[in-house]
Amino acid sequence: MTTMTDLTIRPFEIHVPDEDLADLRRRIAANRWPSRELVQDRSQGVQLATVQELARYWTAYYDWRACEARLNALPQFKTEIDGEDIHFIHVRSPHAGALPLIITHGWPGSVIELLEIVGPLTDPAAHGGSAEDAFDLVLPSLPGYGFSEEPAETGWDPGHIALAWAELMRRLGYTRYVAQGGDQGAAVTDAMGRQAPEGLLGIHLNFLRGALGSVGDLPADSEEERAAAAAISTFMTNGSGYFLEQATRPQTIGYALLDSPVALAAWMLDHDTDSYLKISRAFLGGQPSGGLTRDHVLDNITLYWLTGTGASAARSYWEGGQAAAHAAGQAPSDITLPVGFTMFPGEIFRAPRSWAERLYPNLTYYHQVGKGGHFAAWEQPQLFSEEMRAGFRLLR
Repeated sequence: MTTMTDLTIRPFEIHVPDEDLADLRRRIAANRWPSRELVQDRSQGVQLATVQELARYWTAYYDWRACEARLNALPQFKTEIDGEDIHFIHVRSPHAGALPLIITHGWPGSVIELLEIVGPLTDPAAHGGSAEDAFDLVLPSLPGYGFSEEPAETGWDPGHIALAWAELMRRLGYTRYVAQGGDQGAAVTDAMGRQAPEGLLGIHLNFLRGALGSVGDLPADSEEERAAAAAISTFMTNGSGYFLEQATRPQTIGYALLDSPVALAAWMLDHDTDSYLKISRAFLGGQPSGGLTRDHVLDNITLYWLTGTGASAARSYWEGGQAAAHAAGQAPSDITLPVGFTMFPGEIFRAPRSWAERLYPNLTYYHQVGKGGHFAAWEQPQLFSEEMRAGFRLLR
């Protein structure tokens, strides 16, 4: 399954200077706070009580060094692809015959949201599964996110990243592999499926991204389909402010994201209602939902702050929007590879099987699970891992 590793791949470790952490605490302490929102819900945005408690915990209790040690305990690497340094985690399974799997994170996530699935996927026998379902894991940081280099030129849209990921897998020596993604990662994984690079056996998604722009062309006959259409309408009307800003003016919001850690945290929390309410409860009520704990949430936000990638990550939406505009009126190429999809109930909308089949006629796996939301691997790592085993079992 594998051949000789490319020598351009370099080991990588994280060592953040103490001064960077001290500067972070100083900036949080000096934050200028707005007055409280004038409503009782989140309809005016991220609520003051949530962000103030997050800031208090951030300065009083949070320990970045624990996260840093956790990342450095995993095999991390960098390699240059198309002139950009790409950071990735690469964990080989202890089991023979493991299936290589590349998973792409989204926004406002990072490789942080995927750390809890490393054990269950690479060593399923130790986590209630079977050795026959083991994966070799490749977890790259999107260009401009985390420790991947910030693109110096435009053009790093999902299609370009998909080509880079195929090159990464080739460079690692994998001659057959599968790919998975949600959120922005779903766009990259979808592009990989359409490009069908040599060795790619199939893909799995946990976000039906294509439905956002084509809901009018999708069936709305059943109650389930109408509910999904209504949820998309609500999101586009009341919940997509961050999407519009980042897709059209990422540089503008970037000034706040690079200057104020509190602004960065609030911006990242304002993604979707389900995730926001769960994170808010974790800070205000001490009731985390699965992996969405206070420390894990701050691991992710702190990674964005320390790497200064708030603006460059936001630009990924602009890149996707530009690519979509250039492709307007052109029918996308078909995906002939097998496609799997898992619907997590807390997602922005609950994609019906009929929609998944319309967008992916070669759908070979569809399953609705009972818990979890947009950040599925982060919130429910064990359940997510079980879905990966089931979704890719036929491709081994």
